[in-house]
Amino acid sequence: MKFQDRYSRIDRVLHRLAFATIEMQKGIADLEDRIYARHLAGIEIDRPVFITSLPRAGTTLLLEVLGSQDTFAAHTYRNMPFLLLPLLWNALSQRFHVTDPVIARAHGDGMTVGYDSMEAFEEVLWCAFWPEKYREDRIVPWAAADTDAHGEFEQFIKTHMCKLITLRRNGESNPKRYISKNNGNIARIPTLLRLFPDGVVLVPFRNPLDHVGSMLRQHLNFEKLHGEEAFARRYMADTGHYDFGANLRPIDFGQWLEREDVPSPHSAEFWLKYWCAAFEHILSNVSDRVVFISYENCCANPVSALRHISDRIGLDADSVTARAARFREPNRYEVDALGIDQTLLNRARAIHAELLLESI
Repeated sequence: MKFQDRYSRIDRVLHRLAFATIEMQKGIADLEDRIYARHLAGIEIDRPVFITSLPRAGTTLLLEVLGSQDTFAAHTYRNMPFLLLPLLWNALSQRFHVTDPVIARAHGDGMTVGYDSMEAFEEVLWCAFWPEKYREDRIVPWAAADTDAHGEFEQFIKTHMCKLITLRRNGESNPKRYISKNNGNIARIPTLLRLFPDGVVLVPFRNPLDHVGSMLRQHLNFEKLHGEEAFARRYMADTGHYDFGANLRPIDFGQWLEREDVPSPHSAEFWLKYWCAAFEHILSNVSDRVVFISYENCCANPVSALRHISDRIGLDADSVTARAARFREPNRYEVDALGIDQTLLNRARAIHAELLLESI
């Protein structure tokens, strides 16, 4: 099935309308606050969990496993396309809610999605309040002390989280905490730690060669998809998915895009330089609230790994480890096939060794 075939003509019109009115939605969100004040009263942000890394590190699977717990609320596909107004949009759209079977996502990696699947739509909020960070060819990382131009973001995102918690509450579920998977958050970990003093950031990572091979494969996959389907490219750009393809905007960690000889993103060398810049940056901001997780270790010893993760974020380990079978051995990539320079490879292996020392 083509990407655009998953969305009716009305869906695509609503999408264009929603993302053409982001600034208006920011204002209407204040009205939403007042309308639902009684529902939001008493809800506080308690120990939020932010899952982030470079893409293809296992972040979606980690969200699926942890987000399955009733204690958590997050964005889902039902929040689309009016993402800044979750309660009002739910009230308007719930009569049209349908339950469709899950389908394979566009990555071709065996993961499936449905209307109630959690997804990384939080990035739309960051795009709306920090447009200066999103340049034409890159994303500029956040500093811990950064504030948005109008000083409104902190209250907006915290209230927004409360709205999602409110929205997920029903007779069977009573979530109290917020969880997100957002690869873009890798660019703003110090800001997250400042905004949420009791929050925890989970950073899964992979063997650099396997990770790079997977990212290169997906970049080529999405480049082809974006060339064939204009709506797929627009949808992913609107929702802040700048990881791959025609929408690619690498995060400029330490200005690596300027200080290094940057090859084509069609090469493994590009993605390994990106990998090194990203994880060197994160390791320079190590905190006891940043938890590094080896994806390979999760696959080899999923029960043990999930128990450690549960302990760090305050979850019942038994309910989490029940989903340990979801972890499976990732694809492996040969060094020669990727054509990696030995000096760069040694740099990546040293970073990976440091990550393993820091990981649970």
